[in-house]
Amino acid sequence: MTDAGPPPDPVLGAHKPVYGLERAQNENPLLEGLEGERRAPPVALVVFGASGDLTARKLMPAIDRLACRRLLPAAFAVVGVARTEWSDDDFRSRMREAVKDAGPEWEAITSRFRYVAGDYAEPATFEQLQSVLDDLDRTVGTAGNRVYYLATVPTVFGPVTRALGDHGMVQPASRESFVRVVVEKPFGHDLASAHALDAELHEVLAEDQIYRIDHYLGKETVQNVLALRFANAIFEPVWNRRYVDNVQITVAESVGVGHRAGFYEQAGALRDIVQNHLLQVLAITAMEPPAVIDSQGIRDEKVKALRAVDVLGREEVLDEVVRAQYDGGWVEGEEVKGYREEDGVALGSPTETYVAMRVFVDNWRWAGVPFYLRTGKRLPKRMTEVAMEFRDVPHLPFARDLSRGLRRNALVLRIQPDEGITLRFGAKVPGQAFRVRTVSMDFSYGAAFVEEPPAAYERLLLDVMVGDPTLFIRTDEVAEAWRIVEPILDSWADDGVPLARYAAGTWGPTAADHLLEREGRHWRSP
Repeated sequence: MTDAGPPPDPVLGAHKPVYGLERAQNENPLLEGLEGERRAPPVALVVFGASGDLTARKLMPAIDRLACRRLLPAAFAVVGVARTEWSDDDFRSRMREAVKDAGPEWEAITSRFRYVAGDYAEPATFEQLQSVLDDLDRTVGTAGNRVYYLATVPTVFGPVTRALGDHGMVQPASRESFVRVVVEKPFGHDLASAHALDAELHEVLAEDQIYRIDHYLGKETVQNVLALRFANAIFEPVWNRRYVDNVQITVAESVGVGHRAGFYEQAGALRDIVQNHLLQVLAITAMEPPAVIDSQGIRDEKVKALRAVDVLGREEVLDEVVRAQYDGGWVEGEEVKGYREEDGVALGSPTETYVAMRVFVDNWRWAGVPFYLRTGKRLPKRMTEVAMEFRDVPHLPFARDLSRGLRRNALVLRIQPDEGITLRFGAKVPGQAFRVRTVSMDFSYGAAFVEEPPAAYERLLLDVMVGDPTLFIRTDEVAEAWRIVEPILDSWADDGVPLARYAAGTWGPTAADHLLEREGRHWRSP
C-alpha cells in the first residue's frame, strides 16, 4: 500500500508542505503582498517539559498566533514529552485550554499534537519518541525536520541532549532536513558550569544547531534599537561619549517571587536578570554598527561590546554594586509581604531581589560614560527601558530663575509595557517671559502601527524553525556575560557586599540612589 502523504489541513487547505512565499500566496490570498513574511517549513516541534508552566503560558499561545498569521505549514506537529502520565488526548485538551479565545486554527493544529510520557533517564522514553516522530513524518509530512525545545529544569539540559544523541536523533536525515535544539535560560550557574554545559552540548551538537533563547531579544522594541541607530542619520552621530553623559537600563517588576521561590533561592536577581536580559540590552545599546544586519554581524558586535565591559575587582564591587531584598509594603494598592515571608523562601534568606550597578564600556565610543543597570522585584510598576541622558549644553544663556524646569536632553527607549520612544528636550514656555522647561516628544508603537507586533516567543519560535539564529545567544556571548558577573558573585559569597533592604512599592534602597547622586546624577523617574 502506497503512502498517500499528509492529509489536507482543515484551515490552510494545503496538501503539500509549503516552503516559500510564492506558494503560500497561491494557496492563501491573505498573504498577498507580504514579501517580508517568512513561513516555517515542515517541522515537528518536540517540547521537553510539556506539562510545565512555560509550555502552557508562553509556547502554546505563540504557536496559536503563528497559526492565526498563517505562518505555519500544514506539515507541522507538536510532540510533548514529560513525566506526567497523559495520553495524546489529555495533552491536546490541556493545550487547548491553555489558549483562551483561540480560533479554528488552534483546533486544527492541536489535532496533530502527540504526547510521550516517560522519564528522561529511561531509554524507552526516547525510543517511543523516535517512533512517534517517524509516524509524523509519514502521516503529517514533517520531512525529518526537528526542533527540540528544552523547557525543563537546567539540570537535565545535558542528559536530554546526550540521550537524543545516543538514539541517533540529532543527525539530520538528509541534506535538506535539519535538527535544532532550543535551550532555555539559565545557561549555567556560573562561568565554570556554563563552560561545562557548553562542552556537554557540543559533544552531541554543532554550534549552529544550538539556539540559546533569551525572550527579551524577541521583543520588537529591543530590535528597534538597531533600527533607531542604523536607519536614522540623526541618532548615530550623537550615540557616543562626546554627547552622552550616562546610560540607564532598567528592568523593573511589580510582582514578587510568586511560585518560583525554589528557583529564585538558587538564582537571585543577578543570575536571573542581569547576566542575561540586562547585559543583552546593554550589548545591543553599546555595540558598533555591523557591516550587515545578519546573525554573524550582530552577534560579533555584541560580543565585542560585552568584551569591552570593565570587570569589577572585589574591592570595586563594594562601591559599584548594590544588592537588596524587598520587605513588606504596598504595590499597586495591594499590601504585599516581604521576600522572606514568601512560601518556599528560607528563613533569613540572603538572596537578592534587587541589583543596581555601575559599569563602563572601555572602548573608543563609550570610554568614561557610566552605564547604570538596575533590576528588582516588587517595584512600583512593571517596565523595561533604556534611557540615554545627554551632556549639558556648554553654556546656558538663560537666567537661572527662567530655566529651573530645564533638565538634560534624553532619549528613552521604552521596551515594555508601553512600547515606544521618548525624546526629551527644552522648549520655551508660552508667555511674555523667556522661560524654558523640558518637554517630551513621544512615539508609540500602538498608535503608529495598525498591526499588532508579534510576541517575543512567537518571533523566536519562527526564527528557530526557519533557521535564523540572529536573536539567539552564541556561546561566546554567554561566556562574556558570566565573566562580567562572576567577580560580583565571588564577592557576595565572601559577604563583600551588604544586603540592603527596601520596602515593596518603592524604587529600591537608598544605596542605589547614592550610586548616581555621588556624581550629581539621578535615576530617571518613570
